Amino acid sequence: MDTAFRTPPHSTTTDGAPRTVGVEVEFANLDAPSAAAVVRSLYGGALEPEDPHRCRVTGTRLGDFAVELDMRSAHPEKTEAGKAEPGEPGALGKVVGKAVDGVVDALRPWWGNVGSLVMPFEIAAPPIPIDQLAELEPLFAALSAQGAAGTGASPLFAFGLHLNPQVARTDGEYVLDHLKAFLLLAPWLRREIRVDPTRRLTGFIAAFPVEYAVKVVDPAYRPDLDGLIGDYLEANPTRNRELDLFPLFAHLAPETMAAKLSDPHVRPRPTFHYRLPNARLGDPDWCLAQDWNRWVAVEELAADRDRLDALGADFRAFAARKALDGWAAEAGRRLAV
Repeated sequence: MDTAFRTPPHSTTTDGAPRTVGVEVEFANLDAPSAAAVVRSLYGGALEPEDPHRCRVTGTRLGDFAVELDMRSAHPEKTEAGKAEPGEPGALGKVVGKAVDGVVDALRPWWGNVGSLVMPFEIAAPPIPIDQLAELEPLFAALSAQGAAGTGASPLFAFGLHLNPQVARTDGEYVLDHLKAFLLLAPWLRREIRVDPTRRLTGFIAAFPVEYAVKVVDPAYRPDLDGLIGDYLEANPTRNRELDLFPLFAHLAPETMAAKLSDPHVRPRPTFHYRLPNARLGDPDWCLAQDWNRWVAVEELAADRDRLDALGADFRAFAARKALDGWAAEAGRRLAV
């Protein structure tokens, strides 16, 4: 098992600061307070329950962690008291509305318990420097020891591990090279990860359309950032991709994204949102380093323009021959050279 964390070609940002990575892991069979207690036992800090299915662990030596059931209806919405909205009901309507709200609030914890049978709890770690990623490995082991179940524990568990590496640069060329590299290595990544069939069926990590991949990996494809975003949104009008670039695009070009997209779930941030890996908690043959190192292979390819263009031309040749079923093996062979 590969347990050493590899360093990507660019380990700092343009201002010389160490790059960081946010890690999100989904699991079942362990509730939010119990999972938060595991976090606190490892990293210190204060456990702050927010509702029966959401906790925060603040002030740890790594930063602030969030632990919650990944189902919005399990959490009460925060509203501003006393703020009237257009069309607000009169006094009787308010009384009835409050009564209904009371019933709904009473049922939310029950909804959370039901939802946890098929919806995951999630721990979102704070962004930590790449050279400290190994500090999260004990968390995965401790969660497993406490009975947390990962992707393979049930056909109903379409659970993922999400990596959010901070970008080293914010120019369109850098982003494009990483998208090209990902498109070229995605078939190999799927083969290496052995993506769970249930996760494939949910559509949350849908592959990029082949026609789009063929277009983007072309060595001659070099649009500016606005052109890249426009082409991306036209071919991928959804966050549900193996590599979701909506958060990064919203950070780099907020006006462009606002004009083309209206999605309250998109949070601007200067990171790649890599969603493909399974969350294999409880599997003794798995560790965080394995999936991180696969991502580093993407960054290594992105940093080598000659190799990137050569693989791009070959990918297009495979596609023209309708031979892309063999591309995963070819990409793996080329990576090993």
